[in-house]
Amino acid sequence: MYINHLSLTNFRNYGRLELDFGPQATLLYGANAQGKTNLLEAMYYLATTRSQHAALDNQLLNWEADLAEDPLVVGRLVARVERREGERLLEMRLIREQQGDQISFRREALVDRRKVRLMDLLGNLRVVLFLPQDVQLVTGAPGDRRRYLDITLCQTDPVYCRTLSRYNKVLEQRNAALRSIVEEGKGRDVLPVFTEKLVDLGGTIFAKRASFVAAIAREAQRIHYEELTDGRETLRLHYLPRLYSASYTNGSDSTAAQMEWAEWLESASAEQAAERFRHALHEARETDLARGRTTLGPQRDDWMFMVNGRDLGSFGSRGQQRTAILALKMGEIEWMAAETEETPVLLLDEVVAELDERRRALLLGYIQQGTQAILTATDPSMFTDAFLEQAQTLEVQDGRVVEGKSALV
Repeated sequence: MYINHLSLTNFRNYGRLELDFGPQATLLYGANAQGKTNLLEAMYYLATTRSQHAALDNQLLNWEADLAEDPLVVGRLVARVERREGERLLEMRLIREQQGDQISFRREALVDRRKVRLMDLLGNLRVVLFLPQDVQLVTGAPGDRRRYLDITLCQTDPVYCRTLSRYNKVLEQRNAALRSIVEEGKGRDVLPVFTEKLVDLGGTIFAKRASFVAAIAREAQRIHYEELTDGRETLRLHYLPRLYSASYTNGSDSTAAQMEWAEWLESASAEQAAERFRHALHEARETDLARGRTTLGPQRDDWMFMVNGRDLGSFGSRGQQRTAILALKMGEIEWMAAETEETPVLLLDEVVAELDERRRALLLGYIQQGTQAILTATDPSMFTDAFLEQAQTLEVQDGRVVEGKSALV
């Protein structure tokens, strides 16, 4: 799988761009704030329908176009993607309309020029993104880690993605019913209906997340032990499902209990997971009513890294955390390739500068095995001559992209 052409209109600092790629590595270099990261963001957005940087999708529109007085502003991201079964044309449209004082914004997705649901765009292009701030997967909030699980799984498993979308909608309905019971004394008759729907959907999510974490953990552990630390350190990834009520641990929020349920989930069916979730929600019913929200379920899940048996987020050095993330991302590449029989496109944003010489060589070795990779850097001299000779090199200057090999001589 690789991107052979990218077209941008009114996206970030690009008014208009047409850019061809080969199946080999491409290095985008230039000073900061010129638009290198925006190119990776466009590809990531086409793969996931999400931005890794913008809080709101309308922030992706070219700011000059967005400030114009035109009643209609359209941003377009288009990519031609080569896959085993042939070429796909993927497009996302960001549409801002103004009618009088009213401004609206919407997104449209197209595959081979046909409009599809946003969800149906997923899986047509698969990417693995490396960012310097990926260390937040170790030290950040649980929501960051859940988002990583969901984005990765949605690129490979449409059933998971549809189930997650439906779960989130039912969760909102159940929470609204709980609030209505607390505030108005109404809704007790519909609460069991929403609970049962939540149980069925949640069982599938629990089972798929447990299977994914177990599989990617095996890949990451092997890479970390054999290739990154010379057998000096062991890495473990642990899924932490919220599949039990506080009474299970006498009121304590026990990580050990979550690990216990994660181990059980690895061999459990979705139906068995649903039955366990049903029991947990029954146990937590009074707590949910008191708080006016659902306190258990996939929306409260987490996962963690452990190195040599210790929590990496609490006790690991910065270097250990970076090494664990590199192992995770490399494991993600291997897992995704095995699941789909196609290697994903690698997007690396200023990551090479964060690595020491050995880890840099290991990562570039993966790239030179025939995988398409798009890298950004401010200083191309950190790459070897052999790498630069094989790679397509492009210089980014204030929203313009020019052939860059002559600048490297």
